[in-house]
Amino acid sequence: MYKAFGIINSSGKHIWVEGMQTYRPISAFSFLGRYRVIDFPISNLSNSGIDRIQVYIRRMPRSLVEHVGTGRHYNINSKRGKLQLLFSEDSTEHSLYNTDIESYLENLECIETMRHPYVVIAPSYMVYSQDFGELLNQHIESEADITLLYHSVDNAKESFLNCNFLNLNRQKGVLSIERNQGSVKNRNIFMDTYIMKKELFLELIRKAKSLSSMYTLSDIVNAVCEDLDVRGVSHRGYFASLTDFKSYHDANLSLIDFKTATSLFDNNWPIYTRTNDSCPTKYFESSNVKNSVISNGCLIEGTVENSVIGRGCIIKEGAVVKNSVVLPTAVIGKNVTIENLVVDKHAQIVHAKEVIADPQHPGYIKRGDIM
Repeated sequence: MYKAFGIINSSGKHIWVEGMQTYRPISAFSFLGRYRVIDFPISNLSNSGIDRIQVYIRRMPRSLVEHVGTGRHYNINSKRGKLQLLFSEDSTEHSLYNTDIESYLENLECIETMRHPYVVIAPSYMVYSQDFGELLNQHIESEADITLLYHSVDNAKESFLNCNFLNLNRQKGVLSIERNQGSVKNRNIFMDTYIMKKELFLELIRKAKSLSSMYTLSDIVNAVCEDLDVRGVSHRGYFASLTDFKSYHDANLSLIDFKTATSLFDNNWPIYTRTNDSCPTKYFESSNVKNSVISNGCLIEGTVENSVIGRGCIIKEGAVVKNSVVLPTAVIGKNVTIENLVVDKHAQIVHAKEVIADPQHPGYIKRGDIM
């Protein structure tokens, strides 16, 4: 596809995953044991034939840069394709001025030099599959100025509380973009995904800066809804928004269910990631694994139930892991019981014999910690 280039936007200033985001951006979070969150938007763009992609990064870039590399593992055309990592100099995560608009302004030349007439903008903190080629064709045929992707949910009172939603008329025209406050259960959650002409995108960036230094792209699109033809398109299939700690924990565990997983993963729509040539997981005679996702390179001697275990983890004999997400190379010691936790990379729970958190408020063991 030569009509559009892709932009993967860094997470908004209203999003903060307590604990984990101290060490890396959400886009670099481990997901379902073997992936990173960034793999999903890049794979969607690559599978859609979009091989010119810009990834915007604000802070703590090391782990993301290491994982993305040159982008070759995303099946991006090596001759004409290119994956660019672009940085924002303002690294203060909670700064009022640290917006996506500011990131675009700092890298404006990189956008202006793109020869493609359209741009597809996707978020770095949401997990879903989408054919952007089909969405782009739909946008062009509709002759709309901007097309926005949304997902209809019936649990907006307790979930997606840090997300925006779309107010739509009967023709799926966007009347406004508002923050979900949890007051109504049925909402059209905005997936922070835009399609528009590159020239309009540049115009909106400059207009946002002239109106307010605090404006984000969603703010300026909301401001021009009355003047432009902005339309919503409904998304079907799996959708998760990683806007807080619980949503990250729950999104991982939700994909343990095979039926749910098939709504995200498709053999004809591969999710690419950096491979790891480690040995298969070894299950000892004392192991007992039920309803879980276990990555390669693990040593499982204990019990694992309804959990996601990352690469190279060690679950010692007598250990019990329930309803937890264990990131790569973590160690759960002998006769240790953990439940409703996220255990970050390289952490070791070997002395504390029982760590159990409230299911509504999952616990967190920080990276490299020893308990």
